[in-house]
Amino acid sequence: MLGKAIAEIPRDQFFLSTKAGRYGADVFDFSRERIESSVEESLKRLHTDYLDVLFLHDIEFVPVTIILEEAVPTLLKLKEQGKIRFAGICGLPIQLFEKLLPQVNVDAIISYCHYSMNDTSLLGLLPLLEENGIGLVNASPLSMGLLGTRGTPEWHPASPYVKETCMKAAEYCAAQGTDIAKLAVQFSTRNERIPTTLVSTANPENIRKNAMWTDEPVDEGLLLHVLEMLKPVHNETWLSGRPEYNENIGVSR
Repeated sequence: MLGKAIAEIPRDQFFLSTKAGRYGADVFDFSRERIESSVEESLKRLHTDYLDVLFLHDIEFVPVTIILEEAVPTLLKLKEQGKIRFAGICGLPIQLFEKLLPQVNVDAIISYCHYSMNDTSLLGLLPLLEENGIGLVNASPLSMGLLGTRGTPEWHPASPYVKETCMKAAEYCAAQGTDIAKLAVQFSTRNERIPTTLVSTANPENIRKNAMWTDEPVDEGLLLHVLEMLKPVHNETWLSGRPEYNENIGVSR
């Protein structure tokens, strides 16, 4: 469907990004063969001869040797072949990037749930990214639904205490006539050191709404109050992947 939608648009007028490595809930394959076949599948479906950026998705779930010795070298080979323009990695733990970025040659990362109203731990990683010219995509400013009015999804890995605290903040915003999602999007997009914020939705109206919110003035008083409400759970996260990437983190209670 996407391939058909972009077929009539000049290729230099849009930016194509996709991921490889994780397929479904618990299937991980970062082998050279699977990454290359994934790229070929994407090129065919999107009716193009190159992707702008390819991210290795959720790499914290596999041994580091696979990433260093096979997955990243495959990305670099794809760059040489002109099938991708930029190579990136994606994962949840901040420690993942702190350990791997000095060892790999990548152009960008996707970090998620670490620059939002309840968690700003991504700020500590910015100097490393800036010093090495590594691009940054900050994903999930709503912290995978924690900062929403519909309630946190059952599958969300945050602790009950974090969920409850975020829900109280959402209810407070609603009582003031504001959707907490609006405040969350505005908070995450106004930091000039974070160039790209990724919000996922299947609803075109939500995309238009998010874009509109970024142009509207921020209710600074409400923002300060909500940040104060979220202080008890600030930077509390959850385990993801292998133990070596989850040491000394603020884990959900």
